Amino acid sequence: MLSDKKILITGVTGQIGFPIANFLAKNNEVWGVARFTNDRKKQFLEESNIQTFPLDLNSQDYGKLPDDFDHVIHFAIFQGQKNDYDLAISNNAEATGLLMSHCRDAKSVLIASTNSVYKPCADPWQKYKETDPLGDSTVTHSPTYGVSKLSQEAVARTMCRVLDLPTTIARINVSYGDNGGLPKYHFDLIADDKPVTLRDSPPSPYSPIHEIDMANQVFPLLEAASVPSTIVNWCGDEVVTAEDWCALFGSHLNKTPQLIYEAVSGSQSGGAADPSLRKSITGPCSVSWVDGMSSFTQSHVK
Repeated sequence: MLSDKKILITGVTGQIGFPIANFLAKNNEVWGVARFTNDRKKQFLEESNIQTFPLDLNSQDYGKLPDDFDHVIHFAIFQGQKNDYDLAISNNAEATGLLMSHCRDAKSVLIASTNSVYKPCADPWQKYKETDPLGDSTVTHSPTYGVSKLSQEAVARTMCRVLDLPTTIARINVSYGDNGGLPKYHFDLIADDKPVTLRDSPPSPYSPIHEIDMANQVFPLLEAASVPSTIVNWCGDEVVTAEDWCALFGSHLNKTPQLIYEAVSGSQSGGAADPSLRKSITGPCSVSWVDGMSSFTQSHVK
């Protein structure tokens, strides 16, 4: 476990950054960077002993943000809904380089990437390995996301070598928990009697990982940082389809999920990942998908 370290977390108000910052703040000095458009989250973070610092990471002026962090965890992302690739690359890729330059004296950096960097495969049950082909992926809610995150990886790999800054690039596959994520989003739709739109056609397999496991795996992933960068899938141990978790939610809510499939060029249904390398670094996950997803369904029913 990390303790008595000075840690910078970007995207601290986000779905993943928020719970992990609270977890790490119990034993460390945690600084949280975001634009802080939500005053309640900012207040909650400060009440949890997290030092907040409003900042646009794509700005070249980092002001009085310290540069003596032991570790940096970069969760901040830009997911634009328009086909503005320059804007997306600037916010996801260039901002990563600026951040790493500012924190060049850190012991290690953890960069959160995404499973969306992989080239879509015709086999829906393909579990992507870190060495599989990259590119050409389209995410329905943000057409520029896959390209800009792949650009981010290239920048992070370069800065890692230029600065001699040990780095881990972790490709996240469906993070979730009480604070949100794709399964939670689907649960909310089903609870509200709204249809769930899935990509392409069934089945829709993923490798979901709970925020508790992610929090526990931060330290070993930081320890695994290297020059050149360590690249690893940050995913759960189990492959589960969106159809299966929607059926679980339906059973808890006593509702029949309405599933709609939408074909998207350059996309595929689901996309699971191979956890082998991550398991060799962190060990196995502790939260099964059934337990993890049942927790917030039970909370809602109560």
